[in-house]
Amino acid sequence: MDPLYSMKREMLRRKLSPRTVKTYIAYVKKFIAFQNGKDYKKYSKKDVRAFLYELEQREVSGSTLNVAHNALRFLMIDVLHKACYLKIKYAKTPERAVTYLTRDEVRRVIAAITNPKHKLLVSLMYGAGLRVREVTCLKTGDFSFEEHIGWVRGGKGNKDRPFIIPQKIIGELKDCCEKNSYWLFPGRHGPLSTRSVQEIVRVAGLKVQLKKHVHPHMFRHSFTTHLLEEGVDVNSVQCLLGHVRPETTLGYAHHIRPKMISIKSPLDR
Repeated sequence: MDPLYSMKREMLRRKLSPRTVKTYIAYVKKFIAFQNGKDYKKYSKKDVRAFLYELEQREVSGSTLNVAHNALRFLMIDVLHKACYLKIKYAKTPERAVTYLTRDEVRRVIAAITNPKHKLLVSLMYGAGLRVREVTCLKTGDFSFEEHIGWVRGGKGNKDRPFIIPQKIIGELKDCCEKNSYWLFPGRHGPLSTRSVQEIVRVAGLKVQLKKHVHPHMFRHSFTTHLLEEGVDVNSVQCLLGHVRPETTLGYAHHIRPKMISIKSPLDR
């Protein structure tokens, strides 16, 4: 039995995301190399602990250690059917406050993009709260203009979810769908690359002389922040973003100023 092949097949059967499969396989390959040719049938909990300790000595982050731990647990328990219940939980590195753009900054950045196709892409990314990979992989058949919604197909976690179509750009989106036969934003070979989008927004940020480092995911942060500032309830924003837990949604906008939260203290009452 090839443990790597068996592990990949089992992860795909469980419909884990391609990124998770790729990450887990990478750590298992490192673990196998660490064993110096040892027969996989003789792998033990002690070997797993030694490998994680080696990673820890390299001063990798707690999040990285947790992912490596989960990958090896999957190998040992779900593939090799061995006991591997290590009571290890590494602390995650402190989360940094997410950066976002104000409404005026969003307007200025989008206005600085001269290419109409690129301007439409960034407008949609902000207006619907899409991840960069989600917007670049949109197809012309992913829109239901009669219902005013679009669909992310196979998004994070390999899940489909609807998104709102901004009325301001609905005409441009219809024209774009009519002009292109498959990808909404085609590149040279398939969809437009995420690297191209990163460069588009970086250059636009420099043009308007923002002190912030502008990157595509910042528009998703801004979408979340602006909706919550307007008083849209967390559950609705959570559904639009495709988050499993509301805590994740609040984590994107934990920096919202207290005056923007419409809850009064019982003392004030």
